[in-house]
Amino acid sequence: MKFYKSNLLNSFANLTHTFTTKKSSNLAFHVNDDENKVKLNHKLLANELDYSLETLVHMKQIHSDIVHTLSKNDNFSNPPICDALITDKINTPLMVMVADCSPILFYDNVKKIIAVAHAGRQGAFKNIIQNVLESFQNNFNTNIKNIYVSIGANIGNCCYRVGYEIYEEAKRLDLGYAIDKRDNYYYLNISKILKTQLLVLGIKKEHIEISDECTKCNSDKYFSYRADSKCGRFVGIIMLK
Repeated sequence: MKFYKSNLLNSFANLTHTFTTKKSSNLAFHVNDDENKVKLNHKLLANELDYSLETLVHMKQIHSDIVHTLSKNDNFSNPPICDALITDKINTPLMVMVADCSPILFYDNVKKIIAVAHAGRQGAFKNIIQNVLESFQNNFNTNIKNIYVSIGANIGNCCYRVGYEIYEEAKRLDLGYAIDKRDNYYYLNISKILKTQLLVLGIKKEHIEISDECTKCNSDKYFSYRADSKCGRFVGIIMLK
């Protein structure tokens, strides 16, 4: 399977993590792919990263700002409806699925807490980042300064063209700084919003890593909904050992 590691998170020996690619094959059940093939892809990834498949928790993602703290009922066969997961459980992988949206991995190295989040335009506009960080603080007494954040490949403002109504919405939310106007079209920079939110909320600059790969520009490497609406999903995954 083809995947890559975060340079930022790779130094932590008690973490298993990765971002997959298109060559890891589709890992989503909701894109009209053969269910048996998808499950096989999951089994291959579990074998590669050395975890038990049933312990993996993914999400029924709905472009919300909902953060779910893992419970005993959560497992591979029973994914919660949300767009972020957080836990202190060891040997319990968390997974976020994307195809242009941003896959975000979080790690508190002091309290040993992990989280994942799915942030496309709606997640960024709703500031799901804030909800995740509040979950770290409220549920696990985390100091924000101890959190590391790695954001995988996502669609860049080179390709993410949006309409005037999205431009107006961004301005209303004081996010106009993330819109470029070129040739009478508007282009949105999701990574710029996410980085700004992280910094404003207290994450150290040196604790933030953001991929500069655009999924649409690199649709041979990553699934991209803008390049092909009938595509699969690649993932970000993180686990405490």
